[in-house]
Amino acid sequence: MPLLHAIFFGLVQGLTEFLPVSSSGHLSLVPWFFGWDDFGSDQALEDAFDVALHIGTLFGAAAYLRVDLARYIGAGLRWIRIGGPPVGDARLACLLGLTAVITAALGLVVMAVGGDLGDRTWVVAAALIGFGLLMWVFDRRPGLLPGSGPSHKAATMEDLTFRRATWLGVAQGLALQPGVSRSGVVLTMARGMGMERSEAARLSFLMGLPVIAGAGLASSFNLSVAAGWWAPFAVGMLASAVSGWIAVNLLLRVVARSGLGGFAAYRVAVGVVVLGLLISGVR
Repeated sequence: MPLLHAIFFGLVQGLTEFLPVSSSGHLSLVPWFFGWDDFGSDQALEDAFDVALHIGTLFGAAAYLRVDLARYIGAGLRWIRIGGPPVGDARLACLLGLTAVITAALGLVVMAVGGDLGDRTWVVAAALIGFGLLMWVFDRRPGLLPGSGPSHKAATMEDLTFRRATWLGVAQGLALQPGVSRSGVVLTMARGMGMERSEAARLSFLMGLPVIAGAGLASSFNLSVAAGWWAPFAVGMLASAVSGWIAVNLLLRVVARSGLGGFAAYRVAVGVVVLGLLISGVR
């Protein structure tokens, strides 16, 4: 693999992992669009490279969110040591842990019964469009989901309940299909529950980190780096770490100022272009 390809893949992975546009969808569209065949038929090597990019993204995002991570991990550890009903930050730490457990369990079930629908290009395009439209609706009309509470009061992470955390974990666990977007589903659900935009973005980051870490750890046991691939792996991880840090910063700023409409429009536009290329036979 040329190092420029590795850097490009790393930048795409890092930017799209936390932006609500689907990292897996973009990673499948990039080689399709440019006609790249860096891995040939070596699926194990491609999987290993994908894990490396996710680990890089994890480090970049964790570096940006280090204060929040220290806050909730510390609160959770103190609650484990002291005991009693969890309150405040400890309660939120427990609910975040609940979403991670539900996501992991559902992910294992989905993969056991056949996995996602694959990265077939038309499926990715359809998912980009469909979930982009859903994101636009819930961002424009927050609180549409049943049981969201008073529409005049924007919810925060402090308003997260066991029931809401459960549904968010379910949504994240079912977002395996390329084109759906894990962060996009969480943001859409959170807005549908009436959560304020910046709080919904922070929640999607904090929910995603343990899932990415767990998936990377589980996958790493059966993966190895082929000879001659250390350089592409290293530069790809570095690029994904830097772009992951940028993506978290960018999303928090853009969402607070402009909402999710731009991301929804981008998803729909990319999906329409891809479908147009498929229908025309250009690609």
